[in-house]
Amino acid sequence: MNPGCPILATPLSLGWETANLNSTQPSAISTGYNVVSVSSLIPSPAPPYRGRLAPSPTGCLHLGHARTFFAAFQRAHAADGTLVMRMEDLDPDRSRTEYADAALEDLRWLGIHWHEGPDVGGPYAPYAQSQRNPIYLAAWRRLVQRGFLYPCRCSRKDLAVALSAPHESANSGQDPLDDEPVYPGTCRPAQIQMQPTANDMQPEGCNWRFRVPDGEAIEFNDLNLGPQRFIAGVDFGDFVVWRRDSKSGPPRTGLRPWGVGVPSYQLASVADDAAMAITEVVRGADLLKSTARQILLNRALGFSNPSWFHCHLAVDHQGRRLAKRHDALSIRTLRQRGFTPADILSTDLPIEA
Repeated sequence: MNPGCPILATPLSLGWETANLNSTQPSAISTGYNVVSVSSLIPSPAPPYRGRLAPSPTGCLHLGHARTFFAAFQRAHAADGTLVMRMEDLDPDRSRTEYADAALEDLRWLGIHWHEGPDVGGPYAPYAQSQRNPIYLAAWRRLVQRGFLYPCRCSRKDLAVALSAPHESANSGQDPLDDEPVYPGTCRPAQIQMQPTANDMQPEGCNWRFRVPDGEAIEFNDLNLGPQRFIAGVDFGDFVVWRRDSKSGPPRTGLRPWGVGVPSYQLASVADDAAMAITEVVRGADLLKSTARQILLNRALGFSNPSWFHCHLAVDHQGRRLAKRHDALSIRTLRQRGFTPADILSTDLPIEA
């Protein structure tokens, strides 16, 4: 283990994986014959639909966010399901309380309602990622135990992209799917040893990457865009799941600091979707490649994959995808200029960016 990574005795376990060992269900008694339970022949009912809205409070939501979140709302409503609001305020430098408040207000104004969230509570509280660190630590430890992670000493600049969702950090001139260059393997070891005693480890002092299975095709069927296929090690490389963060003091959302670094978007999203029993993820097409990464994380952690529905991206009149820097197309600005929810959700852009 890297000597720069201190080990602290603060064991945590994954809170969403407890098994009922005292079940009162009858079990088969061996009689010398193969016994098949009648209940095993009946298909299990599909779990209740649970979708989620996951804004990042790093700026005002724009027209593209509005349309994606409205699609998530419509799909949850059509399934008579539950819609969860989760504030993805991982980035301590860019997250702001005023942006979080504005997101909730703007989405309500659009007619979007949710059943659980930071403002209404629910059985999976807290609903802000900056308050859910024990869940991310537990997931990180499991990955270390199973030999999927290795410490990385690359610079802060190299790792800055890992904090935000890729669509929040990509440069305007990039292909929307070209969200992170393939890691050249600078710190990648020849082999990663499993760490069965990692229950008391902390990620403090190190950046950590997930080692992808080079050459493996990651395939999934998107419910909107159809079959998708990405090659690990070609389309994407080893990716950051935890970033060392030497800053002290409370993050700008006003929530408590962690002191052990910051989990990446990829790890936090997977851990939270599993913990909150999310069955379908609706988001923009710029996160298709992230889905391949998250499939690998789900497999490594032993989680089931949700379904995915990726929406086409909203672009401006020059064909550029929208970003939070397009203030003229923010929901807040359009509201102030007298546009209605119907105007914002229509096919054509109401104004030029």
